[in-house]
Amino acid sequence: MKKTLIYIIVAAVLVGLAAYKIAGNKEKQKTEVAEVAKQVDKINVNVVTVKRENINTDYSANGTFLPKQEMNQSSEIAGRIVNVMVKEGSRVSAGQVLATIKKDAIEVDVAQAQNNLQNAVIDNQRYENAFKTGGVTKQQVDNSRLQLKNAQAAVKAQGVRVNDASIRAGISGTINKKMVEPGTVVSIGTSMFEIVNINSLKLSVLVDESQIGRIQLGQEVPINVNVLPEDSFSGRITFIAPKSDASLNFPVEIEVQNKGNLKAGMYATALFKTNHGAETQNMLTVPAEAFVNGVSSGQLFIVENGTAKLVKVTIGKIYGDKVQILSGLNDGQQVITSGQINLDNGSKINIVK
Repeated sequence: MKKTLIYIIVAAVLVGLAAYKIAGNKEKQKTEVAEVAKQVDKINVNVVTVKRENINTDYSANGTFLPKQEMNQSSEIAGRIVNVMVKEGSRVSAGQVLATIKKDAIEVDVAQAQNNLQNAVIDNQRYENAFKTGGVTKQQVDNSRLQLKNAQAAVKAQGVRVNDASIRAGISGTINKKMVEPGTVVSIGTSMFEIVNINSLKLSVLVDESQIGRIQLGQEVPINVNVLPEDSFSGRITFIAPKSDASLNFPVEIEVQNKGNLKAGMYATALFKTNHGAETQNMLTVPAEAFVNGVSSGQLFIVENGTAKLVKVTIGKIYGDKVQILSGLNDGQQVITSGQINLDNGSKINIVK
């Protein structure tokens, strides 16, 4: 009987504890639900604090070096190569003979042209003398004169062929590639040598449309070469394209005098010094991403008593991802930079960062 009573008491205690715990859990759940309910109507946003700063307007652009001059030296006549006087890496001057083409057949044609010229001279002289005495007509004399001129032209043409049998460098520079050897048969226009002049080089870069108005022809530009970090280089802007490409970038060329260690094809960075001094000092700025519907709208949200307030500001110049604020904001105010698409004027917000 006593055991039964004890069991009943223990069971009642357990039931009571279980009921108490369930009641406590319900109260905790109610509290959590209420807290979540408070947060549901808040929109998560990121913010930045407005502050004054000095803007660095220097602009850098990457590109590769190109030779100031380069050309493929080709043959102007057909024939077989008999001599090649240079090799890859050889320094050559404009007009220097690089190779010669067999000209035996050309010399035969030269001799024939000279013989024809000699005959034409004799015939013309005979007709000229005969015309003085009335032995030939004016038309016959004119024909003899024309034949003489044609014979003279033929001799000159063969002389050009003889000269063309010697392949001469069109520019001064270095033989970058040699495509022929003695015995090679070439046709008119066959590429024989690639010549590059790297006494000075051109650094070709693309400059964004927002920066193109800040550079000018003749401007000196510091240049960093990736593979030559210990050396310093500078160049002068020699070309600014009058038209942008499809990406609104403008091709710009910077001429650099080669100290001997630069090579065409090297990768480099040009640093355009565009700092405007006091004009870019102590400026009130905000990120461009803070604006609603783009910077041109001049509208953004600020934080005010836990809500988002839409304000209109007057913008100044744009420096990359920074926008100058002339009026409408104060130093220290918080501006919302993300989540604006979900906001209305007066929306409750939850600052994530």
